[in-house]
Amino acid sequence: MLVHLVDGTYELFRYHFALPSHLTAEGQEVSATRGVVGSMLQLLEEGATHIGVATDHVIPSFRNELYAPYKDGSGVEPELTSQFPLVEELLEALGFRVFAMIEFEADDAMGAAARIAAADERVTEVRICTPDKDLGQCVGGKIVQFDRRKGLRIDVEGVREKFGVLPESIPDYLGLVGDSADGFPGLPGWGAKSAGAVLARYGHLEDIPKDSHDWDVDVRGASKLALTLHHQFEDALLFRIIATIQYDAPTMASVDELLWTGPQPNAIEVATRFDAVALVERAVRLAQALKH
Repeated sequence: MLVHLVDGTYELFRYHFALPSHLTAEGQEVSATRGVVGSMLQLLEEGATHIGVATDHVIPSFRNELYAPYKDGSGVEPELTSQFPLVEELLEALGFRVFAMIEFEADDAMGAAARIAAADERVTEVRICTPDKDLGQCVGGKIVQFDRRKGLRIDVEGVREKFGVLPESIPDYLGLVGDSADGFPGLPGWGAKSAGAVLARYGHLEDIPKDSHDWDVDVRGASKLALTLHHQFEDALLFRIIATIQYDAPTMASVDELLWTGPQPNAIEVATRFDAVALVERAVRLAQALKH
């Protein structure tokens, strides 16, 4: 059994900027919503059977309480934010399992669901479908990261090739270099090469020697980097917490919940409001093909 866990929020952003505007008769923008659902149907057409879609029902999360400048959605266009609840409604109407996060984030949901799925002996591989660097920390065993747009499958060695560190060091890595997409800066002077080299040797922030003279890895500007880490160590720890996937996010009890069997009875009613009846017809054809 192959399981697909999809970053619905990423997909919504992607289609918002990739597709032309589509307004309903009431003036509601729905192009990205239609794009995401069409993409999920494409997954089914390509042979997927078990799909979970994680979304940010609201953008702020518990991380905003830890670090005020963390992403809060204030800069996101209203035409996009208005579609957050719409994509969840249409996905559910067409029979997809949606993890709509409020306290946690979509990233947490994918990580949590991946662990539950991987623990099922029937599952051969779990694909976390997002290019988000945070999710690299979840890779290992049956779990891989998959960039659908590039067709790129990333396993443990793929994470190491991309970042220079093993998956378990990704939160530490982000604690040092930051993540502009999520709104936290990392530490001054620490970049991808220096963080990758040091963490490849020491693994975690606590294990990096305070004095650069004790480092047995060659890094340019080591003394300055070590001093920065020493003086801003609490910041690095905070940023690491922010970058760490929370595996207790509420998702599912069993991988069986992800099995797609077809659209719900209200699919036509919901899709009509979104000018998306053609998507329901497409889903019905898929469901009928599964029965034969």
